Amino acid sequence: MVAGDVVRHPGGGFNPPEPTRKGGPDYGRFIDGVRRLQDHARAVDAPDEVITEAADLLEKVSVLLSPFDADEWQSPSGRRMDLPVRGNILTIPMKVQKVPVAGAADRIQGWARFARFHLGRNGAVHGGALGMLFDTVLGLAASVLTGSPRQRTAYLKINYRNIVPIEKELQIDAGVDRVDGRKIFVSGRLSHGDTLLTEADALFVRLKPAQP
Repeated sequence: MVAGDVVRHPGGGFNPPEPTRKGGPDYGRFIDGVRRLQDHARAVDAPDEVITEAADLLEKVSVLLSPFDADEWQSPSGRRMDLPVRGNILTIPMKVQKVPVAGAADRIQGWARFARFHLGRNGAVHGGALGMLFDTVLGLAASVLTGSPRQRTAYLKINYRNIVPIEKELQIDAGVDRVDGRKIFVSGRLSHGDTLLTEADALFVRLKPAQP
C-alpha cells in the first residue's frame, strides 16, 4: 500500500465499531488525562519556563506513543464500549440512552458537558463544538431508534437560541421525526434546566452496501 492511501472497511463507509478491550484498564484514565490536558492548554497562564518544561514532556509523550499509531479499525479509540462515548477523544463528553415515552416513539435522552477546551469566548461554548455534539447525538438517534447501522449526515441545521455555558451539565433530547426510504429525518434540543439553549434538525441517509 502506498503511504497516504485510505483503507476502507469492506462493510462500507461508516460502520458500527467492533468492540474491543485494547488499551487495558487504564485506557479510560489515558483519555481523561488527554481531555484535562486540552483544558489546561486552553486555560493556562504559566511562566515561560513552565511552558518550556510542559512542551518537553509532551514531546516525550509523543515519541513514546508514535511507534504504536494504528488505522481506525485497529485503534481502541471509539471502540471501547465500556467507556463514556466509547473512549473517543473527539466526541463531546456525554451520556445518553434510549428512553421509552408513553404513547409516543422512543427518544434519545441524557446529558452533555462542555469543558474549558470548548470555550468560544465570554463563557460561551464555541458554535462549532455544538455542531459536533448534535451530529453525534442526532446520528445516534437515527441509528438506535431505526435500527439502521450505517448512515451519513446529509445536512445539519442548528438554531442558537441562548448562550450555551461551559462546565455545566446540560440536558439532551432527540428523536426521529420521519423516515422516507433511505432518508432519516431527526431533530433534537439542548437545554439547561428550563432554558432551551439550542435546537437542531438533520437528515441522515442510509448507506447502500459498500457505499463510501
